[in-house]
Amino acid sequence: MISQNIFLFAGPWQIAIVVVLVVLLFGGKKIPELMKGLGGGIKEFKKASKDEETDKIEEKK
Repeated sequence: MISQNIFLFAGPWQIAIVVVLVVLLFGGKKIPELMKGLGGGIKEFKKASKDEETDKIEEKK
């Protein structure tokens, strides 16, 4: 709930500054690797939660 409200208070200049800082800290070449890792983590999380839901459904039967 808090993360949804953060973007309401941040204007376009604040978001641009954060993006520039991330590029400076990690470098342009590291960002695709970081995003790939983040995407893989999200994919695994969705898969695990989906497996858990199917387990719960099977237990009810």
